[in-house]
Amino acid sequence: MSGHSKWANIKRRKAVVDAKKGAAYTKLGREVIAAAREGGGNPDNNFRLRLAVDKAKAANMPSENIQRAIMKGTGDLNEGAVYEEIVYEGYGPGGVAVLIQLMTDNRNRTAQEMRYIFSRHGGNLGETGCVAWMFKKKGSILLGREDNAISEEELMVLVLDAGAEDLRTEPDSFEVITAPGDFPAVLEAVRKANLSVAEAEVAMVPQNTIELSGGQAEKCLGLIEALDEHEDVQNVYTNYNIAGE
Repeated sequence: MSGHSKWANIKRRKAVVDAKKGAAYTKLGREVIAAAREGGGNPDNNFRLRLAVDKAKAANMPSENIQRAIMKGTGDLNEGAVYEEIVYEGYGPGGVAVLIQLMTDNRNRTAQEMRYIFSRHGGNLGETGCVAWMFKKKGSILLGREDNAISEEELMVLVLDAGAEDLRTEPDSFEVITAPGDFPAVLEAVRKANLSVAEAEVAMVPQNTIELSGGQAEKCLGLIEALDEHEDVQNVYTNYNIAGE
């Protein structure tokens, strides 16, 4: 998400995690599996895994679940289903771009369900590459203003000195943008300053946004919520912006 809606979306997701911990743990576990498969089972040497473990712990996922997911990723534990990472692209109401990262053990089933969700909410699933060019992979560190006693100027100096590219400000949040390679150093600098991080990830950040309001905004939010709730969906990125609540 972008702009004001990103902070609202994160707060909503946290509420969903609390209400549906089983489904949330499944998604968090799959991310741990993918990270361990990609870079090994040691979080000290695998930054993606460290982020995945941190996110799982923040959601109060039991330690034994996390360790089991790491072992699945490294191949030390085989429990049947084999998941693959795939990306789908499409358009939502108002022509907004939607990029979805998934993990599935049945590509055909997932494709059918994605088409159904898009069509039901006024969008359509597109071909590979139709919207990916609108996004760039960036590090994204989100901080709530209420949770951090730091001014915009002080935060700007801190993160730029650590290698950040930009600081985006909203009434209730700061978003630090970095190149993927600089993300670990910037995140470490933010944490050393004892700042509270709401979310930290290497994400697909939109290069331009589309303003939505009224019925189109409601329909788009419905689409994103339906995608978020699908068990195979790990991340949803879009280029919409909604001014105000």
